[in-house]
Amino acid sequence: MTGTAVRPTLHLIDASLYVFRAWHSMPDEWHDADGWPLNAVQGFTRFLLELIERERPRHMVVAFDEALDSCFRNRLYPEYKANRPPAPEELMRQFAYCKELCEAMGIVTLAHGEYEADDLIGSALKSVRKDGFRGVIVSADKDLSQLLQDGDEQFDFARGQRWGAGGVKARHGVHAHQIADYLALCGDAVDNIPGVNGIGHKTAAALISHFGSLDELSNRIDEVAFLRLRGAATTARRLHEQRELLPLWLQLTRIALDAPLMPHAPPFARRTADEAALDDFAERARLGPLTRRRLQAATQL
Repeated sequence: MTGTAVRPTLHLIDASLYVFRAWHSMPDEWHDADGWPLNAVQGFTRFLLELIERERPRHMVVAFDEALDSCFRNRLYPEYKANRPPAPEELMRQFAYCKELCEAMGIVTLAHGEYEADDLIGSALKSVRKDGFRGVIVSADKDLSQLLQDGDEQFDFARGQRWGAGGVKARHGVHAHQIADYLALCGDAVDNIPGVNGIGHKTAAALISHFGSLDELSNRIDEVAFLRLRGAATTARRLHEQRELLPLWLQLTRIALDAPLMPHAPPFARRTADEAALDDFAERARLGPLTRRRLQAATQL
């Protein structure tokens, strides 16, 4: 008997999540030469090093959010993410440091003014599937679960939890490929997507599970009133009243798979680190001796 071939892996990191986490959890003990805080840089650096030491990825993408108010979704729906206050300058400056670190380490670093990190991650993963790659998406964001296919994993690094496409239903009540439809229906308060007023997570999951997709539900709304579902008649009425908005909500919740990735090209192998740039970064970011040694070692893994 021949063994099953091991598929190559592309690690895809949702950088903003971990920069924000470090910003909120690390003490304000480090400052650059101009007095600006470095706590998020320190925390993100430690996260990235631990990830590389643990996973030893050969192919790796780190995606940053730069489309804070210029994303294509904002043109479709101006209120998209309008509930979020702008990041303070003290944090924005640290995002630039974190991006600089990844580039100096030879890690493919993606950012775009019209596409979010989720879109860059989805597009990068799609681009390597033809070569037999599987993806490990390093993020706790439920939106990214819609990208999971056979062999892929999502990795909540902070909690040490991993799940594949088959584990999504237990977490959210729908299959991985139904996540965008589900969120379009019940809405996503984090992204300021209303969804259908009055339809919560449980009802949305039940409807998507029954009909299979948002399109099919939209075509068969008349059947909803007869389902064994609490408040079925009211739910059917709300769906009728807001039916024409469903395609818009789905455009907002569905991850784009055609985001520009140039000048980078699959399979996004890690490049040789720029030692001079790393030394300069370590000095300006006030990295301690132990972190510097780990940084040098990580470039060899």
